[in-house]
Amino acid sequence: MALTNNNIFSIMRYCVLVLFSVLLFSCNNESKVEKEIEKIPINFEMIRFDKEFAEATPADLPKLKAKYPAFFPKQYSDSIWIEKLTDTLQNQLETEVFKTFPRDEALIDVLVPLFQHIKYYFPDFRTPVVVTTTSDVDYRNKVILADSMLVIGLDNYLGSNHRFYEGIDKYISKEMKLSQIGPDVAETYARQYIKPPSKTTFLGQIVYYGKALYLKDLWLPNTSDAEKIGYTDEEYQWAEENEEYMWRYFVEKEMLYSTDTKLGARFINPAPFSKFYLEIDNESPGMLGRYLGWKIVRAYMQNNNTDVQQLMVLNADEIFTNSKYKPKK
Repeated sequence: MALTNNNIFSIMRYCVLVLFSVLLFSCNNESKVEKEIEKIPINFEMIRFDKEFAEATPADLPKLKAKYPAFFPKQYSDSIWIEKLTDTLQNQLETEVFKTFPRDEALIDVLVPLFQHIKYYFPDFRTPVVVTTTSDVDYRNKVILADSMLVIGLDNYLGSNHRFYEGIDKYISKEMKLSQIGPDVAETYARQYIKPPSKTTFLGQIVYYGKALYLKDLWLPNTSDAEKIGYTDEEYQWAEENEEYMWRYFVEKEMLYSTDTKLGARFINPAPFSKFYLEIDNESPGMLGRYLGWKIVRAYMQNNNTDVQQLMVLNADEIFTNSKYKPKK
């Protein structure tokens, strides 16, 4: 039977209605989950050590050391701390932190919903004692989780273009902003739940980071994909537009099951750009291996009935094989 314009219109309308129904069902489910998450009670202690240290005088040092022994290693003499209390640069740093974080609300607004989401998906989660500090801009250790204590170096989140970050590479300083606290804390907790890869293959590594990014999908529903991975909007757009090309490159170069340790530096570790050794390198963002691992994990979860706790212990080969991943053209 030949298709008439009316037939075609009817089929198109039916397809649109089906798609709309699926999207509506999905949104309703997500909304229901979010409402359940909002009801989870979260109480935690926040210690503004950065403020207490900034307001202290040398005469207050013994009391401060007795209250916070973990922050005063015994191998350092009191003269070191007295010098820091009166150091001009340290005082300037503290002033800038106060400007960005004058009250606790900015942190609470990030941490409470994040902890609620972690608790929902991992009921054994225990809220930490949150301690804020200054760290001499130690951007390699912006967030530290030690037992039940979560330490956040607030001087690493003053804004990407802050004058204190002028000597830091742009690919690092772009993530040194308040909106990156949520993704950084989520990354720290993700490591607690993901089973390390049993094999050192490139696929094993990128799927490991893909799991961490997938947890951010669940834990940070209001955070952009770009910020979850630490990209600018332009960098994320580049990755989206070149997904098929990158995947073809990895497959053709037989990288997936390679154990070449250099691939980490080229495609996984934070870097100003990825290293295809082609002209496109300077246009590309770093960590593109993580981006593709994220896509594989997302595809796996869309195509399989697996809960998130099971996902954390599945090996990369099983995830990849059953993901039916196809790069976006």
